[in-house]
Amino acid sequence: MMLSLGRSRTHPPPVAERESAITRLYEEQWAGMVRLALLMLGDRASAEDAVQESFTAVYRRWDKIKDGTRVEAYLRSAVLNTSRSVLRRRKLAVLHRPPVDPPVWSAESQAMLGEDRREVLAALATLPARRREVLVMRFYLHLSDADIALTLGITEVSVRSTISRALKALGAKLKEDR
Repeated sequence: MMLSLGRSRTHPPPVAERESAITRLYEEQWAGMVRLALLMLGDRASAEDAVQESFTAVYRRWDKIKDGTRVEAYLRSAVLNTSRSVLRRRKLAVLHRPPVDPPVWSAESQAMLGEDRREVLAALATLPARRREVLVMRFYLHLSDADIALTLGITEVSVRSTISRALKALGAKLKEDR
């Protein structure tokens, strides 16, 4: 979807127009953004919180978004940045508490997910953040190299090389676990 901001560069949109546009964006992008955050963070509650925070940030900065055709990329970037912040806070919290056993899949999750999918998700979680991000955006959000590059602020060549390295590392990790 290409969302148009419907305004000139000199005049901010009326509040009703802005709210209508952000409502359309929310209705069209909520589920995909939650999936993105879920794959980055690992739990639905945190993912939904991160996405809600990102939509709030987009709403607050709506008048500052210069190019209305890039609002989706801006939102994806906001979700990724918010997810990174959550992960940094988690890492900091881990440094200040005694080590605990890693979280295990719930009985409900085990019943719903196949063993292969759990292995892939576990292996994906071991990848560095950038590699995990490009794989999630490519294979779960089905974004093009150009969209991924726009979201992450890197070149398409970097996207392709990162995907290649990530797939190689993921394959090695999955072979190692078998």
